[in-house]
Amino acid sequence: MAKKINVTPLHDRVIVKPAAAEEKTAGGIIIPDTAKEKPQRGTVVAAGPGKKDEPVSVKSGDTVLYGKYAGTEITIEGADYLIMRESDILAII
Repeated sequence: MAKKINVTPLHDRVIVKPAAAEEKTAGGIIIPDTAKEKPQRGTVVAAGPGKKDEPVSVKSGDTVLYGKYAGTEITIEGADYLIMRESDILAII
């Protein structure tokens, strides 16, 4: 479960903790830092209340898939997170 943070996103924004980047391929080859791809999966840490007449459908603790370049990177209490609109989330896993 994701760590509780003291930040509440507004409207339809959500805060996501990105999953760690893959260290090895399926064949066991170690991927160098320069070749690692940005993760497209993460865990929702906090979600806003939603827009008027449109509540947010994700909740804290949900594992989600999002676009490769979705969101804005932020640092809260020394940890890296992404803050994005709910519409940037592609699926709940």
